[in-house]
Amino acid sequence: MKKRISLFLVAITVTTLFTGCNKAILSNNKVVLSSSKTNTMAFNLDFKFKVQPETFKVTVESNGTTETVSEPLEKMEVSNLKNNGDKISWSYKKKNIDVQIQKKDKYLDVSIKSSIKEGENKFSWPKVTGEAYMLPLNEGKYIPKDDKVWKEYLNDNEMKTLESFSMQFFASSKKNYSLLYIIKNPYNNEVKFDTKENIKFTFNHEYPSINKNKDYGFRIYLTKNNPVDIAKTYKSFIAGQGNFKSLEDKAKDNKNIEKLYGAPHVYFWDRSAISQENIKWNKLKGKIPQELKLWMQKLLKTKVEDGGELATVFNDIDSLEYIDKYTKDRIIKNFNSLVQLKEFYNPKLFVNLDKKSKALIEKGIDKLNPLELIGLNKSLLKSSLGEAADPIEKWADANTVNVLYDMKKSGIDKMWLGLDDWQEGFLNPKLVSEANKLGYLIGTYDSYHSIHKPGEEKWSTAKFSDTSLYENATVTNKEGKKIEGFNGTGRKLNPNFAMPSVKDRVSSILKTGLKFNSWFLDTDATGEVVDDYSKAHPTTQAEDIKARIERMEYIQKQFNMVVGSEGGNDFASKSIAFAHGIETPAFSWMDKDMSKNKDSKYYVGRYYSSNGGVAELFSKQVPIKDKYKKLFMDTAYTIPLYKLVYNDSVITSYWWGFGTLKIKDEVKNRMLYEVLYNVPPLYHIDKNEWNKNKEVIVKHTKTWSDFSKKAITMEMTDFKILSKDRSVQMTKYGKDLKVIANFSNKEVNTYGEKIAAKSLIIIDGKSKIKYTP
Repeated sequence: MKKRISLFLVAITVTTLFTGCNKAILSNNKVVLSSSKTNTMAFNLDFKFKVQPETFKVTVESNGTTETVSEPLEKMEVSNLKNNGDKISWSYKKKNIDVQIQKKDKYLDVSIKSSIKEGENKFSWPKVTGEAYMLPLNEGKYIPKDDKVWKEYLNDNEMKTLESFSMQFFASSKKNYSLLYIIKNPYNNEVKFDTKENIKFTFNHEYPSINKNKDYGFRIYLTKNNPVDIAKTYKSFIAGQGNFKSLEDKAKDNKNIEKLYGAPHVYFWDRSAISQENIKWNKLKGKIPQELKLWMQKLLKTKVEDGGELATVFNDIDSLEYIDKYTKDRIIKNFNSLVQLKEFYNPKLFVNLDKKSKALIEKGIDKLNPLELIGLNKSLLKSSLGEAADPIEKWADANTVNVLYDMKKSGIDKMWLGLDDWQEGFLNPKLVSEANKLGYLIGTYDSYHSIHKPGEEKWSTAKFSDTSLYENATVTNKEGKKIEGFNGTGRKLNPNFAMPSVKDRVSSILKTGLKFNSWFLDTDATGEVVDDYSKAHPTTQAEDIKARIERMEYIQKQFNMVVGSEGGNDFASKSIAFAHGIETPAFSWMDKDMSKNKDSKYYVGRYYSSNGGVAELFSKQVPIKDKYKKLFMDTAYTIPLYKLVYNDSVITSYWWGFGTLKIKDEVKNRMLYEVLYNVPPLYHIDKNEWNKNKEVIVKHTKTWSDFSKKAITMEMTDFKILSKDRSVQMTKYGKDLKVIANFSNKEVNTYGEKIAAKSLIIIDGKSKIKYTP
């Protein structure tokens, strides 16, 4: 027994003199691997490694420097220790775990397998320490081990890597090189941080009972101590796995993707079929018959949320000497609510109808699609208002189409336009058609994340024509409870059962004649996936992701759509053209002053607009607390890990709640960042917001767009920090295109160029452009 135990305590030393075909020699309890040729990547270092099986401690040595891959675990009983020539393996029988480590050409391959075929298991490895960490949190973060803000944020924090990491790796910066851990099995993993002293973390893996894949592990590389070599190693890995597709290749499948090149991203807000400008207010008095007023008030009270209070305005119209803006807003809001109701048509009130209206009524109100219904109701309303209203063809133009024309005239030749939902398109079909004519992309928000109880739906995307899905196709956790939908409402829909609804919803919207050429799928690329333990339809995280990718690609291929999603995590990189959230995620939920305290200067605002335009959540400019600036905005911590991998594959911008102009005192920094990192500006626009911010938007878009049209299909090839305080940074695209940005408050001299405070220079070969936002 003592002899066996002593064997388990022996450290196994594996020395690679060359990489390639290895020959193993066992001598004095040491395994030496040798080979006959060298084949290493330029940014990877060769190494030797040691393993202590009893504690699973692993160390590596390169160029005379030894570093720890994993700190030791608690001692475990080891059995089945084997050397099979080029690999080492052993078992932890009490843990039901089998381990295999193999030194390959460019990396250390680690496999940790559960021997339990049925049932669950868990294991934790590695325990990671470092001088700093380079983590793919959103775009990428450089986190020193002793940083106070990050220590507070990460303390006891558990992150699911598929959701929290935009790419499936992490890196630990050591004294002379970095250790890069590429995660081979992306599912059922989390990292648990410990910041009692310096920051460190443990990687935990769960083997679910419903998942037949009982293996997880890593490819571990040694790279130079910089984000470029880390990201390029990962890019080489995913390309080798066939998981990289460039924008140029995507554009071969859909040429409309080229409309994204140099295009700012704009959420366009106008939920009005008719605007104030369309009413001749001096002629409105006495124009609305009493019977119609009573009918409209009844509908508002019974069919429109909060419509009862608004309905009272009709009592005042004829008695007012002057109709002020507040009253006009209320009247217009009523009109816009009423034209969306299928109950609006009343044969006793609407008698003098044109041929088109008669034909629609004969077809049957219940058989009309939304575009037809709103068109009919506009005609009904116009027939009552008569000369007090403009011709229908001009309704809402002042709020929508005229703004588009002005954006185009101002030099914004490319743009992605997003709508809050497809109903906005039904209200403004001319907006959609004119956006197409102007060469813009325009798309609707859509989601298949949550499903609400039939008859109690709180938003349109949570309503499904197949009402059986709520009981039969929602996700159950391992405790047997249904998982709640977004914001605690409804349930989470299993994506494997959503495809019939996807086909039905998308086709029904497009059959109305709306010419959307882009589609935005909420949460599909966020990695927010779970295992479904429903007895009738158990579903693994891998199967969940597969179903999401299938619907992204279905919409893309079947309807020739430019598809984007929230998140942009790289399992979706081949299936989307753009993503929102990588550059700045949603974080206001973390702080009550931002999310709930309406009296706080940090309160981000309500998801509400009094006039149907941009909601306060997006238009209200607010400051943010210093700790959130450091975590989510400070370029001293941000590194372009995602862009170094995917700049020429996925176009990324902010989560829509934190657009370019949202954060007070950060607007200039964000504009510099958008050029440095090739990130599309993101705006929220209606008539008022456009008039208020037009000058700023046009000036910045000109510089950014001209640059991005060149950079967008190039690989980001380099990134450098040029000052000790990390406030001066350089990015490089392809061979000759460079940006040097100065985020500091003073002029700097670098690369022979003087760059003013809060300014940058774009160097394109011999051409140089200086820019101050």
